[in-house]
Amino acid sequence: MGDNIVVSDARFARLYGVDVERAARGAPIETFFTHVHPDDLDALAAKIERAVATFEPFAAEYRLVQADGSSRWVAAEGQCSLADDGVTQHFPGISFDITDRRSAEARQTALLHLTDLLRDMDDPADIAFAASEILGRTLGVSRAGYGTIDPIAETITVERDWNAPGVTTIAGTLHFRQHGSYIEDLKRGETVLCTNADEDERTREQADVLKAITAHSFINMPLHENGAFVALIYINNASPRIWTPQEVVFMQEIAARTRSATERRRAEHELAALTLSLEQQVEERTASLMAAEDQLRQAQKMEAVGQLTGGLAHDFNNMLAGIVGSLEMMQVRIAQGRIGDLEKYVTAAQSASRRAAALTHRLLAFSRRQTLDPKPTDVNRLISDMEDLIRRTVGPAIELEVVGAGGLWTTLVDPNQLENALLNLCINARDAMPNGGRITIETANKWFDPRSARERDLPEGQYLSLCVTDTGTGMTSETIKRAFDPFFTTKPLGEGTGLGLSMIYGFARQSGGQVRIYSEVGMGTTLCLYLPRHYGDADTVGGGEPTFELPETGRKTVLVVDDEPTIRMLVCELLEDLDHASLEASDGPAALTILNSNTPIDLLITDVGLPGGLNGRQIADAARATRPGLKIIFITGFAENAVVGNGQLEPGMRLVTKPFAMDALKMQIADLLIADR
Repeated sequence: MGDNIVVSDARFARLYGVDVERAARGAPIETFFTHVHPDDLDALAAKIERAVATFEPFAAEYRLVQADGSSRWVAAEGQCSLADDGVTQHFPGISFDITDRRSAEARQTALLHLTDLLRDMDDPADIAFAASEILGRTLGVSRAGYGTIDPIAETITVERDWNAPGVTTIAGTLHFRQHGSYIEDLKRGETVLCTNADEDERTREQADVLKAITAHSFINMPLHENGAFVALIYINNASPRIWTPQEVVFMQEIAARTRSATERRRAEHELAALTLSLEQQVEERTASLMAAEDQLRQAQKMEAVGQLTGGLAHDFNNMLAGIVGSLEMMQVRIAQGRIGDLEKYVTAAQSASRRAAALTHRLLAFSRRQTLDPKPTDVNRLISDMEDLIRRTVGPAIELEVVGAGGLWTTLVDPNQLENALLNLCINARDAMPNGGRITIETANKWFDPRSARERDLPEGQYLSLCVTDTGTGMTSETIKRAFDPFFTTKPLGEGTGLGLSMIYGFARQSGGQVRIYSEVGMGTTLCLYLPRHYGDADTVGGGEPTFELPETGRKTVLVVDDEPTIRMLVCELLEDLDHASLEASDGPAALTILNSNTPIDLLITDVGLPGGLNGRQIADAARATRPGLKIIFITGFAENAVVGNGQLEPGMRLVTKPFAMDALKMQIADLLIADR
């Protein structure tokens, strides 16, 4: 392009920074390209060369660097053609200033970009910096920043500012009066525009300070809330600059969006911190309340233990008085030689001991630690078998109605305990109707979803219900709350132990179910047992009356293991009466010594709880390891399910609960030994 000459008018020359007279005579094209922005020069030259080579229309937009260092956008159009001689090329064209349009487009694009950024940003400092960078780059200044104001101290605090290459940050706290006298203008909400710090009367004395921080010209735009000066957005330039109204409006848009976004995020953070603080306070308060509740529960527990021990002492003292008194009278009558009177004292002692045993079983049921013998049970059939007994028990003044659900599911439960529970419920219902009424026994299949199961404190799933409803006096809400407490009763003194419902509750929970009371004063009461469904057929083996006609087993050898000498003596004497040989051991190690010997043993009778580090179950397992198929009877007054194999005994094992009737133990011994023949 070195041989090309450009002839232009005065406006074209002034736009490109070329002497007007020289441009009128014609100047080399390079003269006009001197002020083209370096970033646009190569692209512009390529377009011109293409237009000259192809004679295609030429159009381009590019920047021209002004004397003050700023840039102006121009648009150029033209088309190359041949002169009449067919050799010389002419390239007529025009150029016009499009700075305002390009600046407006840049500002609009910048605002859209800022909106996109603010949508995803969370930290107020990051928001302020992003806005400052967009503001500074769009306006082509040396620095841009955002800071918060202390109007009393007349300071601005900037966390982070944007700076053009080679410009040093001023982040930190700055005092306004060290940089001019315009603080009062800012307090009034007026934007301060300084085109030249050397000439502005507000900054003339501090011009050197301003120029030292690259702020020869600047705009300080205050942000007010509720009449208070709270923040400032600013731009600084290294050289003097005339600020246009469009630039001020753009800066106002940036300022408003920045302030809104930073304060919204700051408020959200403060709310989150407050929420966290409240949550911590709630947790601390909840922990305090729970601690207080635990203390109250402990106090209530100790009160219940006091009631329990007091009630136990009272009831057992009555029973022991009957047993001890009968034994003493037997001694007296034997000494007197009046043997004929012994029978009534024996009967009285046995009656008192049976009542003591029943009380113990009820306590174990309440504590959920009784030894159960669960079997697949048809509850409808169980009720049918008990119906006559229940009718006789409640008496002729009470009408009894049984409503058994068709297709009732089977449940795995101890049928004897369920019978006791049902009889107890019917007796309670009878006592609630002193003038007569109606008792309804009803069964149903239930399927509890998570919500209904949660209401009953049960896992969700399938259950069957056994409900007993009376038309009696009903219960108050306070009575319902305490109905399952041990020794709590509304009956007069001496007419009830208060263990009936607590026993039923313990039995239901130990069986994997629940018991609930539904009652209204004067309208009667419904008490429902919920028992889990068992997927299997019910036991069809009939109970019938026990027979004490013992089968012939032949003479056998039996090892008796119990730490209580009296029990060992009684069991061994019973074995002697049955014509069996007996061996004794008082603890686990002694029993294992005998079991590991060559002594033939046909039956092991062992207590579950033993001293010496081995319980009855462990002895039985060790015995069967060396003597497979050995018959075993566990005798215990307290056995957790885990000790006897989760409630399921292996073949050849039986369980007898203390205190036990000698005839019952005889039957278990004979039954196991006859099966061994």
